[in-house]
Amino acid sequence: MFVKSVMIPKEKCLTVQPNTSLVEALLQLDEKEIDALPILDNGIYKGMFNKYLLYKAFFYSDMDRETFLQKTTVMDVVTREETFVEIDDVFESAFVKLYDFPIIAVLDEGKFLGIVTRYDTINQFQSAFGMNKKGTRITFASVESEGRILKVSDILHKYHTPVISLVTFDETDKLARRIVLKIDNDQKVDRIIADLEKSGFRVLHIDKD
Repeated sequence: MFVKSVMIPKEKCLTVQPNTSLVEALLQLDEKEIDALPILDNGIYKGMFNKYLLYKAFFYSDMDRETFLQKTTVMDVVTREETFVEIDDVFESAFVKLYDFPIIAVLDEGKFLGIVTRYDTINQFQSAFGMNKKGTRITFASVESEGRILKVSDILHKYHTPVISLVTFDETDKLARRIVLKIDNDQKVDRIIADLEKSGFRVLHIDKD
């Protein structure tokens, strides 16, 4: 999946210009109940404005509150100027860069195209694990070797089992791979688990919802 598949387009984004005062930007944040705003100059991304940096800048200033909010612009407290994703980046790149900020800008050669939010990444995470569909989640481990995922596929194909999700984790310190498989609930689950164990997989956990 690519960033462009999950981004909110610029037409639906709330943004501010570089000369926007802090009091005006803060009003927009409060009205929409959001934490950050992209700063644009004629469509070119300049960085982000958010509440945390506003409070931090005021703490270190020598101005009173009203003067600070009226005289200071968003560019005086700008952040994340160099943190963004490109329109054709894979989705995972946005996921990594959002760990400490609520939104990230999507650009194309500096031109602002939209944003990806932390909420979007959580939704995709839930989708990857099949959390929005009922089924049986089987967590199992395998030694790292060629053809192990193909073996899982062969077992599922044998029982004509629909797959809701399949996620793997590399446990390099143990030379093993942990696999989380979610399938439809049916009468074949016990046979699938038995075949997995016969094929050398170690079943760690089974959960039905």
